[in-house]
Amino acid sequence: MITNGINFKNFQINKKFKQITIILNRILKKKNQVIQSLSNNYKDSFNFKAIKKYKKFKNFRLIGIGGSSLGAEAIYDFLRKKTKKNFSFVNDLDVNTENKKDKNCLNLIISKSGETLETIVNSNIIINKKDKSLIITEKKDNYLYRLAQKLKTEVIHHNNFIGGRYSVLSETGMLPAQLMGLDCKKFRQLNNLVKNKKYLNALISNVSSIIFFIKKKKYNSVIINYDKNSENLFFWYQQLVAESLGKKKGGLLPIISSMPKDNHSVMQLYLDGFTKNFFTFFFVHEKSSQRIIDKNILNSKKFLKKKRLLDITHAQKQATENIFKKKGIPFRSFEIFKRDEKTLGELFNFFILETILLGHAIKVNPYDQPAVELIKKETKKILI
Repeated sequence: MITNGINFKNFQINKKFKQITIILNRILKKKNQVIQSLSNNYKDSFNFKAIKKYKKFKNFRLIGIGGSSLGAEAIYDFLRKKTKKNFSFVNDLDVNTENKKDKNCLNLIISKSGETLETIVNSNIIINKKDKSLIITEKKDNYLYRLAQKLKTEVIHHNNFIGGRYSVLSETGMLPAQLMGLDCKKFRQLNNLVKNKKYLNALISNVSSIIFFIKKKKYNSVIINYDKNSENLFFWYQQLVAESLGKKKGGLLPIISSMPKDNHSVMQLYLDGFTKNFFTFFFVHEKSSQRIIDKNILNSKKFLKKKRLLDITHAQKQATENIFKKKGIPFRSFEIFKRDEKTLGELFNFFILETILLGHAIKVNPYDQPAVELIKKETKKILI
């Protein structure tokens, strides 16, 4: 166990490069603003008491895309049982007309730049002057800031030094989490984690192993996910890794596999196909799980009696790991024992630090995304 809620097993190759320890110490000592947002030293640009007035709403509609939405989606799904609020997410250019019907709803519109095309279009289609809205964007002359003035809507400042994919523990993720009724202080765990030698050693050896795979031209990072409520966590992770490291003709491609259904589609390829993959197993232990109806089970499958669905999926995970080990397929494993803010915060910290360390190790800037900006400019040229 690297924390009270996370059991982590690293790749079997057990690499540990001294360079990674040096980079980590340098990053933690320098404490840039992204690193600050992981700790309880970070100063939110909103006042927790001031947003109390928005907590009266039961229904929320978050309009955003990419890093402006994925973090909040990950939080809401992973901790769904801890909130009594209803959140819907408008995160694509395919607006469900049902989204327009709910009048007793707070619109939460998020874009760091205030110029995100999809967010502007969706806001235009969905909201009107009578709606109650709250906008998170940079407080400067941009489209959403001007829209807020027109709608007489409050604006929460989005700190410009934190890019969207790293913003989950800043205003972008924590304000929605606050409105969900969650304890935001418990997400920011860096102050505790830097004192946790097991956690730091696991992080360093994990990053070292991934660098070893990159050198061996293994570029596909496949997530074998056994928890439906963690799917959005890995969509968030996918953006974090791909956008941060995909530069200079290199990087990693995160691929999300949902279990057990992918046992019946792509697992054959994972086991016997090309060898450019390394894997992450992810499983969440739950206190309650639906049980098999014993009286309906035929004798040929009597071993299923008294079993919970969770027992079956965990057995499948163990079996798959055993076969991977026999075949020498590299994998790491996360088993989660507490579904709460603290554990999710520890996971956010782990994946963000992992990505930043990998960026420094392979000599790319993990904070920019220059190629994506080219498409935005080209799209504007075509539309004009």
